Amino acid sequence: MSDTTDPIERLARERLAADEERITGSRRRSLSLGQVWVEFWRHPSPWMISAFLVGSVAGRIVVGGGTWWELLIPAGLVAAFPAIEWVIHVGILHWRPRQLGPVEIDSLLARKHREHHADPRDLPLVFIPWQVLAWLLPAYVVVALLAVPSTAAAWSLLVSVYALKDGYEWTHYLIHSDYRPRTGVYRAVWRNHRLHHYKNEHYWFTVTTSGTADRLFGTYPDPETVATSGTAKNLHGTG
Repeated sequence: MSDTTDPIERLARERLAADEERITGSRRRSLSLGQVWVEFWRHPSPWMISAFLVGSVAGRIVVGGGTWWELLIPAGLVAAFPAIEWVIHVGILHWRPRQLGPVEIDSLLARKHREHHADPRDLPLVFIPWQVLAWLLPAYVVVALLAVPSTAAAWSLLVSVYALKDGYEWTHYLIHSDYRPRTGVYRAVWRNHRLHHYKNEHYWFTVTTSGTADRLFGTYPDPETVATSGTAKNLHGTG
């Protein structure tokens, strides 16, 4: 019996290579996971988030105690994260500047995200701005300790939040780095986000997953049915 797997896999690899060349161009080179890992830690946001993650783990250990239902906190956040990510991406990062009288409402996050779309290869723009993290990371502590009835559960919530933020930063950075996909799962995530940048910015909003919240909110079309946008690198045509 002839083996049909090899021709199929070869065709898939050829299509992937053609797609990669089409959307990234000749500037792309291949780096090892270790090389991109070293580069990751040359930027401020991983250090800032990780410092709060270590601090929240220490806080949870010091508080001690707790109940079994605290396990629902990380499980619930992981389940909800694709939707949270989608809402933030659409509502905050893709915010269209608006005038309120003489005042323009346009956050630093939105401005930096427009710069990120203008040049997705500029690695510093991949990360959450440190100016935002400087107030956001401690704000999580205040909100958690005030909003969650149990101190132990509050620290468990903080551990989960900071771990997810670290995971987001790493995944987003990896997608924009010169590390080539080597697994089917990561290849799907990689292609999903790159379609958002190079095909059409109105679709494929999730970053750490593929086909999750985008399916839920109707932004996961067949790429072959979507026209290439003229404003993917110039969000809202404001540049």
